[in-house]
Amino acid sequence: MINFLKPLCLAALVIGSTISPAQKEPSPEQPLRTIAEISALSDNVAGRQLQISVTGVVTAAEPSWEGQFFIQDDTGGVWVEYYGDQTPPVSSLIQITGESHPGAFAPIIAKPRWKVLGTAPLPAALPVAIEDLVLGVFDGKRVEVRGIVRAVEINTDHASLTLAIGGHRLEVWTPIEAIPDPDSLIASKVLARGATATHYIQDLRHLTGVGVYVSRPEDFEVISHEEHNPFASDPIPINRVAQHRPGMGSDNRIRILGTVTHKSMGSRVFIQDDTAALRITSSHTEGVEVGDTVEVVGFLEIEQHLPVLNDAEFRPVNVPPPDFSAVPVTFEELKRGLHHGERITLEGKVLDRTTRQILDANGNRIGNATTWLIQGKDLTFNVEYENSSVDPIETIAPIGSVIKAEGVCFSVIEEPIELKSVQLLLSDLQDIVVLAHPSWITPKKLLAGLAVLAVLLLIATTWSLTVSKKNATLKILVREKQEAQDQLREANENLEQKVVDRSNQLQTEMTARKASQLEFKATIAERTRLARDLHDTLEQALTGISLQLDTATKLFTEPNKAEHHVRLARRWLQQSQLELRQSIWDLRSRELEQFDLPQALRQNMERLAESIQLKSHFEITGLRQRLPETLEENILRIGHEAMTNIAKHANASNVWVQLSFEPNQLSLIVKDDGQGFDVNANIESAEHHYGLLGMRERAQRIHGSLTIESRPRHGTQIQVTIPFTPRKSQEASPQN
Repeated sequence: MINFLKPLCLAALVIGSTISPAQKEPSPEQPLRTIAEISALSDNVAGRQLQISVTGVVTAAEPSWEGQFFIQDDTGGVWVEYYGDQTPPVSSLIQITGESHPGAFAPIIAKPRWKVLGTAPLPAALPVAIEDLVLGVFDGKRVEVRGIVRAVEINTDHASLTLAIGGHRLEVWTPIEAIPDPDSLIASKVLARGATATHYIQDLRHLTGVGVYVSRPEDFEVISHEEHNPFASDPIPINRVAQHRPGMGSDNRIRILGTVTHKSMGSRVFIQDDTAALRITSSHTEGVEVGDTVEVVGFLEIEQHLPVLNDAEFRPVNVPPPDFSAVPVTFEELKRGLHHGERITLEGKVLDRTTRQILDANGNRIGNATTWLIQGKDLTFNVEYENSSVDPIETIAPIGSVIKAEGVCFSVIEEPIELKSVQLLLSDLQDIVVLAHPSWITPKKLLAGLAVLAVLLLIATTWSLTVSKKNATLKILVREKQEAQDQLREANENLEQKVVDRSNQLQTEMTARKASQLEFKATIAERTRLARDLHDTLEQALTGISLQLDTATKLFTEPNKAEHHVRLARRWLQQSQLELRQSIWDLRSRELEQFDLPQALRQNMERLAESIQLKSHFEITGLRQRLPETLEENILRIGHEAMTNIAKHANASNVWVQLSFEPNQLSLIVKDDGQGFDVNANIESAEHHYGLLGMRERAQRIHGSLTIESRPRHGTQIQVTIPFTPRKSQEASPQN
């Protein structure tokens, strides 16, 4: 029983190993009763639409969410996907049922149905670490955060604040009434309590950002305002902003004074003074133009190993702007990090030009940015120009020309403090001067030359085709004459071939007739021999039996001697039966007309085995097929003679017959487990001689070979092998 179960167990293990981990993951007991159980679901299990029944408090429900909301219980918070105008108010205690859904980042409740049980206090906000918050650890939960206000934007139904917390930026949405004076909040330290929502890439289920939604004004507090008005402080030279200074800190805004040297179509502005230049980012760059002298306050940060003033505010200064002319620089100076943000001059050869679209925050196209790839003396750099035109710039600085460009240097530094790339930002197309035009072999001219060459080639081809057509007509006439000659020659060859074929056919018919006559004569001779053998052997056997029975009758008074003669008579009788069956079988060899060779051999073996109580074993190997009648008749008689010898002499218990069909030969093996004999010693005895000699002669008659293997007490094996040509039309599948 154990051995029987082993294959089943192995099969179960193999089948189990082919099931994916997601398919093997079991579903929890339903319905899910807590939000923690919902949050613990994998996206695969959550997609099975498990039944949910939880009770919790509505913690956030913004008008822009189109009816969707957050709910929280003692174990966690979750997003409820609902589209309608019956959203329960914040602080409602509800019992909600629905189905699990994988969501775009974390599992959510879909197809909700709820019942308002009353109102309840909002769950206590949990103070959290910003590093965990931005990873989405507290998705759906009420949290408490503290940070410095970097930017404030008032919308129609809420206020959006950007907080700086521990090197991270966090978006916080609050009710408008919580922000009476937006400008006074910049650089203030605030506290906010609200529900955490995640931003994501839906197709990848990747987190891209985190926001906090404050539902009530009382959940937003100003801890402290900015201590000093930064516009009233002394301006700091730009080359000193990233150096050690007293009072440095990420919470304090600094003030610089300089001239605008470049303004992009986004939030990027470059300012330069007598000492250095600096990149400024701000969401309020309206009214700031290149050449203006401005004072700027903002938060100093280090990005890509270079200082930048983020979340800046601008104020114009009514003083004449200094002249910051572009200066030529070397690659070694750029490699040392010098001239970042300054106006410089670089020269080089234009290798390529590309154009990309510039989109606003809503995805609308507002212009194009054209970029030239320039190969300088010591480095390869980019020159970029932004414009509001819809059409890209293609005529300025064609590929292959040598140019001189003046613009603001924007360096990109990477670890380990090495220059990665240089970009020259242009404010005007006049800042590009073409020093050398490209070679006259331009791609356009090359294409024009190829077009002219193609036209000439077409004309030459047309003329060539005309001449070829005339030549083709002449070739057709010549070919027709040649074909007529070929047809005449072919007809002559066909006639000769038909004569040869008819001659061969007549020769084949004559040969077949001769073979048929020979076969008929052989059949008559064989049947004559069988009749003679039947007369001689049967008469001798009957005479011997009669003498033995007469002797036994005379010795009736002596039972022991009489029994001996009766046994001798019985043996003579058995031998006579076998010889008689042999003769009858030879006379009935036409059974092959009703049965094929394997069936005839099997019948012969089974009859013989039944008569002398032998166990018979018959086997066919190879592709079974019909053979010529002469072959089948001789093989049948060889097999019959071999089995007759087993019955007469072997004293065996089992007989095996194997008939093997091979591609170009047939093999018959007759084997017994009888007493065997010494082949070399007994082959000359009369008892064995005539039967074995007859089998060998039959095998040689059909171009076969016969081998005999035997030892005393080890049985006997007779094998005959006959070559033949297969009859393809009568092939069949192997059978046993």
